[in-house]
Amino acid sequence: MTVVNSTSEMLKPESVSLHPLGAAAAAVPEMLCIFGTGDLGRSLGLRLLQSGYRVVYGSRRPHSCGPLPQGSQVMSHGAAAQSASLIFICVHREHYGFLETMAPHLAGKVLVDLSNNLKKGIHPEPNAAYLQRLVPGAAVVKGLNTLSAWALQNGLLAGKQVYLCGNSAEAKRAVAEMSTKLGLTALDRGSLSAAGELEDFPLQLFPEWRLPLRVAVGLTAFFFFYLVIRDVIYGYVEQDKDISYRIMVSLANKDVFCVCPPSLIMLALCYLPGGIAASLQLYRGTKYRRFPDWLDRWMLCRKQMGLIALGLAFLHVIHTFMTPTRYSVRHTLITLVVDEMKNNKTTPFYFDNTEAWGQDSFYALGILGFFLYVLLGLTSLPSVGGSLSWREFNFIQSKLGHLTLFICTAHGYIYGWNTFLRPATYKWYTPPAYMLCLIVPSVVLVLKALVLLPCVDRTLTRIRQGWERNQPTEEIGKVTNL
Repeated sequence: MTVVNSTSEMLKPESVSLHPLGAAAAAVPEMLCIFGTGDLGRSLGLRLLQSGYRVVYGSRRPHSCGPLPQGSQVMSHGAAAQSASLIFICVHREHYGFLETMAPHLAGKVLVDLSNNLKKGIHPEPNAAYLQRLVPGAAVVKGLNTLSAWALQNGLLAGKQVYLCGNSAEAKRAVAEMSTKLGLTALDRGSLSAAGELEDFPLQLFPEWRLPLRVAVGLTAFFFFYLVIRDVIYGYVEQDKDISYRIMVSLANKDVFCVCPPSLIMLALCYLPGGIAASLQLYRGTKYRRFPDWLDRWMLCRKQMGLIALGLAFLHVIHTFMTPTRYSVRHTLITLVVDEMKNNKTTPFYFDNTEAWGQDSFYALGILGFFLYVLLGLTSLPSVGGSLSWREFNFIQSKLGHLTLFICTAHGYIYGWNTFLRPATYKWYTPPAYMLCLIVPSVVLVLKALVLLPCVDRTLTRIRQGWERNQPTEEIGKVTNL
């Protein structure tokens, strides 16, 4: 009985360890402090709580600061600062005044400045430098200011890069470790003197899209006016016909298909810098020398060029589907039928088998090329590309990309296969737009073929050498004599 009683005493709930057998007691989560209860502060606190931290908010009005994430605490600024060594400043620069009065409480603390400005150059010094001057005893780190409240709430942080700068290496290390636990990749940009550059990042408007958009708009405008001159003005001057109605749809569709940026040539511009880079490496005999700055910049915006090309290819498809419903097209077809019936009601329409083959091939290549276009666009999305291995991603973007360019270029050649040598094609001695749009893709394909020739030659040489090593001597002699 005594043994049983002692055993029951040992098995009482209050005497049993609640953590798994063989595991040490869980460490108490680190406490982090946030100054600011606005959208950014609440979103950051929610994310920190989800990552296993404890969160305390510092507020001027602890009892009326609005709804905060469940599990967080709220105190006065002084009490909150004393409970944590890492403090996030989620208030605007205009409200930094209270921090100067709290300088004794913030001595030895790490202050992470997340503030941004509405315009560049609005203040004589960066916000982080101003904060460091107000609280000289604290270690100020500028960082996480490129994160939005929406991204923090929706968990879109995996693999996202954030930049840090500060004068204390230990403070930056602490912020970097915290960023890693949030799923971020922290990059050190040096001392606090780089704070101005970091604060300008959120103010940039599509920096990686500027060059592709300028190229697209410039080339589209050039080809559009080129087609207006060749079609509308030429028809009015030489043929006394008013076909200005074609500007809205007909010329726009030709522009979307033929012009450099929207579809074919913008795709070619994605792969042209790769061919130029490969040629430079072959010419230099090494791949370890830097490319020129203009080539580096060009290669960095290839994804944006491809997405613009895909978007304008969609426009071309939509224009093509709506072509039969246009009034001018329906009127032309009805006129042809009526004229044929007036002239001879019994003679059937002449069927051109060659024309039928050419048009069906033209549409088949267009459909296949557009399908590959969409495939390339989908794999450029981070959610899709992240599920592929590097070899799979490289195969789609490189091999299938050049195949897409080849098919779309063939689509363009078949479009005018029987008009290249017709004098009527060259209005005012100018070539059609589709001929101009085939120049850059053709150059890219030829350049790619020239780059591949040495690789193919080396492969064939290795195959021949391997075959000869496996053949008897007399068989080699027979092949040599042949």
